[in-house]
Amino acid sequence: MDIQSATRSYEAWLRQCAPIVASQLSDKHEQMREDPFVFLRGTFYRWTQLWASEAGELARAPKVLAVGDLHIDSFGTWRDVEGRMCWGVDDFDDAGPLPYTNDLVRWAASLKIAIDHGTTTISLRDGCDAFLERYAATLRRGGDPFVLAEGKEHMDKLGISELKPPDDFWRKLKGLPAVRHPVPAAVARAFRETLPSPRIGYRVVRREAGTGSLGQVRYVAIAEWDGGCVAREAKALVPPACDWVAGVRRRGQPYYARALDSAVRSRDPFHCVAGAWLVRRLSPDSNPILIADLPKKRDESVLLGAMGAETANVHLGSPRQRRPILADLRRRPSNWLRRSAKAMAKIVEREWKQYRNA
Repeated sequence: MDIQSATRSYEAWLRQCAPIVASQLSDKHEQMREDPFVFLRGTFYRWTQLWASEAGELARAPKVLAVGDLHIDSFGTWRDVEGRMCWGVDDFDDAGPLPYTNDLVRWAASLKIAIDHGTTTISLRDGCDAFLERYAATLRRGGDPFVLAEGKEHMDKLGISELKPPDDFWRKLKGLPAVRHPVPAAVARAFRETLPSPRIGYRVVRREAGTGSLGQVRYVAIAEWDGGCVAREAKALVPPACDWVAGVRRRGQPYYARALDSAVRSRDPFHCVAGAWLVRRLSPDSNPILIADLPKKRDESVLLGAMGAETANVHLGSPRQRRPILADLRRRPSNWLRRSAKAMAKIVEREWKQYRNA
């Protein structure tokens, strides 16, 4: 199966599992042709196929409840129940039981592609070493959740001096097209339960976001409340891509809520699963953080090391695997991650060229 036939097969399966916005899939295809990093983000389904055939003994490593579609842009911020700014993995769309090595190699392959295209300046050796060092140290410690300080030291723990929320966030959100038909009952119920008041009036708009999740139906409720704007998004969940590879067809994402609940972190109280829908708060400071948008002055080794620590925080949601993973890491040569990253990045770039030129 080549990339074109894999994409057709996956999207046909997807339509059987959830409502899909066809026009967004077309947009996704155009974006995937732009560069190999966007292609990587949009094709976790293909990664699952390639991983099964290319991973070799890495596929036999200890299994965890993994992120699945992990890459250097998988991280973002949110506010916890105390209003504190937190940072970590913010997308579990493809979470599921996988070898811990899947997350590490996919992350490192994304770093290799980003380095090749000038998005990051660190060497692959230093980036992988920083990630692995913090990953193993956090496993040994039992977790290291990222609750960030306020003020000018806001992002120092990540080696970033400053992160400014977008000035036009609410203007853009309010400018999205309104939904003219009633939203599904489950979505309306989720909005009532998560907005500040069940009697608050709100307007519902359509939103297009992400790369891998383009095509999934999204509804956003926007309201004025106590002098400012509030918003909640409901996104139709689809099964993890590993289900497609395994020939499983079902509704929803059975692992998303488990990944949120089990990871070592201070949770976003508005990020939750309601049946077949993912509900989360939208705000200027609760957003994914793209590496390309970060200030140029940053300590990349600290930032990438923090990504390793946060990946361990997620994997600690499978606590019985902590010791087996550490034992598995000790037996591996020091260059195993960057060697695997180079091999998988090369395959991804080859696939991208075939896709772009088709």
